[in-house]
Amino acid sequence: MRPRLSGTAKRGTARTSTAARKGGRRHPLATVALLAIGLGLTGGAYAAFTTTTASAEQPQVQSATKSSVDEGQKLFQANCATCHGMNAEGTTNAPSLIGVGAAAVDFQVGTGRMPMQMQGPQAPEKPVQFTDEQVTALADYVASLAPGPSIPEQKYLAGKGDAARGAELFRVNCAMCHNVAGAGGALTEGKYAPALTGVTAKHIYEAMVTGPQNMPVFNDLNIDPQGKADIITYLKYIQNNPSPGGFELGSLGPVAEGLFLWIFGLGAIVALTVWITAKSN
Repeated sequence: MRPRLSGTAKRGTARTSTAARKGGRRHPLATVALLAIGLGLTGGAYAAFTTTTASAEQPQVQSATKSSVDEGQKLFQANCATCHGMNAEGTTNAPSLIGVGAAAVDFQVGTGRMPMQMQGPQAPEKPVQFTDEQVTALADYVASLAPGPSIPEQKYLAGKGDAARGAELFRVNCAMCHNVAGAGGALTEGKYAPALTGVTAKHIYEAMVTGPQNMPVFNDLNIDPQGKADIITYLKYIQNNPSPGGFELGSLGPVAEGLFLWIFGLGAIVALTVWITAKSN
């Protein structure tokens, strides 16, 4: 037979059981804390993986000598600091250049877009104001401020990629602004996508990784380096080979072709009609 507990003993046992349950109960914020820790670990792992992948795909940063960096700093302070600040930190007139990398400087200065002559919707291409050595020095100085896209490796610029794959990538990512033949086109508010005829392979690659003017950035996670090389191959192919359809009319598409037909085609029909009528009279 079980021994019967007194009332005092029962109350003591109940208090002990209640205390045990209270001691084992989770804090109301424990679930929230666990979720926060899990999300933090997941986000950190994803960021580390993304950074590692992007770093592995980026072309190797070219080593710059201290003399080149020092020369670039002098050129920058004499020609660029008025708008971009003495330390490239940016001002109300121009953005910061910290982290834009050597590729952005090589493109903007190497195509004459910088320094700008005047403020406008976008910087137009014009004669280059610096020598190749000075452009390299400026790029080395800006690259020394913070990591950023580097000048592409020569193996991606040779134009020996897959032109068919490059054509597909170009149609999907670029043709809506630059035209399927790279002839360029108008955008809103006085902006425009320039023609790609005659642009060097290096500057095309740099434009893709830096996104100058109104162009989006196509990093190596969007289009890998070989994909960029394929796009360059396609552009060089259509530039060096005649159009199979005959006279291109500037490669401006159906608008230019329709205008040509209306002006010259219809005009020729009207002229022929007038000539026939005059001859019959």
